[in-house]
Amino acid sequence: MRKWWLFGGIVVLAGMSTGPWDQAHAQEAESQQKSLEQRFEELDQEVRILKRKREVEQEAAEAAKKSVPVVKAGSSGLSVDSADGNVSFRFRGIVQADHRVFFDGANDIRNRTDQRAGDLDGDGFHAANNTWLLRRLRPTFEATFWGKYDFRIMPDFANGTVSLFDGYLDARLDPAFKIRVGKFKSFVALERLQSASDIKLIERSYVSNALLPNRDLGVAVHGDVLNNTLNYAFGLMNGVSDGGNINTGPQFSGRKEFTGRIFATPFVNHDTLLHGLGLGVAATYTSVNGERNLNFTDTTPADPTRNGLASYLTDGQNTFFRYSGGVVSDGTRIRVSPQAYYFVGPLGVISEYARVIQDVSLTTGGSPAAGGAGTNTVFTPNSGRRLHHQAWHVTVAYVLTGEDNSFQGVKPRHNFDFGRGWGAWELVGRYSEIHLDSDTFKNPAGTSFTGGYANLSESAKSARSWTVGLNWYLNPNVRFAVNYSETTFSGGAGNGIAPINAAGTNVLDRPDERVFLSRMQLAF
Repeated sequence: MRKWWLFGGIVVLAGMSTGPWDQAHAQEAESQQKSLEQRFEELDQEVRILKRKREVEQEAAEAAKKSVPVVKAGSSGLSVDSADGNVSFRFRGIVQADHRVFFDGANDIRNRTDQRAGDLDGDGFHAANNTWLLRRLRPTFEATFWGKYDFRIMPDFANGTVSLFDGYLDARLDPAFKIRVGKFKSFVALERLQSASDIKLIERSYVSNALLPNRDLGVAVHGDVLNNTLNYAFGLMNGVSDGGNINTGPQFSGRKEFTGRIFATPFVNHDTLLHGLGLGVAATYTSVNGERNLNFTDTTPADPTRNGLASYLTDGQNTFFRYSGGVVSDGTRIRVSPQAYYFVGPLGVISEYARVIQDVSLTTGGSPAAGGAGTNTVFTPNSGRRLHHQAWHVTVAYVLTGEDNSFQGVKPRHNFDFGRGWGAWELVGRYSEIHLDSDTFKNPAGTSFTGGYANLSESAKSARSWTVGLNWYLNPNVRFAVNYSETTFSGGAGNGIAPINAAGTNVLDRPDERVFLSRMQLAF
């Protein structure tokens, strides 16, 4: 009995001694739990705040991104695009530094006399000049608005002068219907429509440089139809003389020139050997009357901005034909040009023909008056004549390193780098001819070679040129080119001959031209 009492006392004492400690411990545990829960809530709140702050920063970054322009620089130039993509600005350019070395040749027609610097040789020619020159120095500014409306401004700073070559607006309302307004390349010559950075030889052929128009002021409608297999272009232009590049001033004649071109690439959407075939035809029509009131004593003979007629140049860019001073355009001018190209693998062929029908008349030029213009222009009776001039060329190019050839140039598979790559190498050749109407050198009656529209003792009737060259594409932007060209002349501009006789039997041919041309080009 005593044992059980003792055990119960111990239990009571133990209960009395442990109860308050457990209670305190429970209270402390509860307090710690509340503290942890409070800290957890605080941490959760901080996480929420940080998360929201990050969301706000991301929203601000997205908003800023939508207002910050996108700047890109690469082989195709510098571009700045608006964040929304509605406005794009591009800066591109081309620089061509040339060197010309003449082994034979003259720099103008015979007896282009005391108005030019330098001494005439015994045959009445100035020797062609060996020279360095900037052939082209053209920064180009382009912009596109709302994906459809383009503008382009391209001045040229070469040769110490500044002129505007391109300045136009283009509304691409639909791939099949676009409108271009301003100064631009006339949609006529195939080789002319090829960029100056992509032409196969250093100078274009007689077709583009001599007979067909260069740049003009006006409006044109153009587009691609039939699943991009047919391109059309029709224009209403001010009208320029053969090979002419119009200035940006007003035209003295209100008559306009109609231009048209259709060019088909029927197999462009098919993987066949004819994929790179293109065929087309272009034409121009106008009725143009050269300025009548000319005092030919005080003005430059055959000034194409006044009498509506042009002079023609060789591959070396020397004049071999000029109209006589008293000749003006006087009526219809029609140009027709069938054209084609073919590119397959490394091979490329470009060819075109041009025929120009030009009405001309003879005048006396009138008497001097204030400002140097004539006032009483007299037309030679029955001197109207319709002349037919023609030119053609075939150009062949082959990429020796195997890259694909194209109308838009050659892109090297491997850029030039010593020991790693040698760029792309292209061998090129061209044969080209130009023939002037024999009636150009005859009198209006067609009975004599004196008193004609051009002087047979000064200007040649035809020129034939063959040119070979090598293009080295160091990378997509840099090209080095060398050309060798020989030109022979026939039917006039004979050396060492006095004024010709009526039958034209005492005229020799103009001396041949032999020239080596080289070019370093940067285009982007």
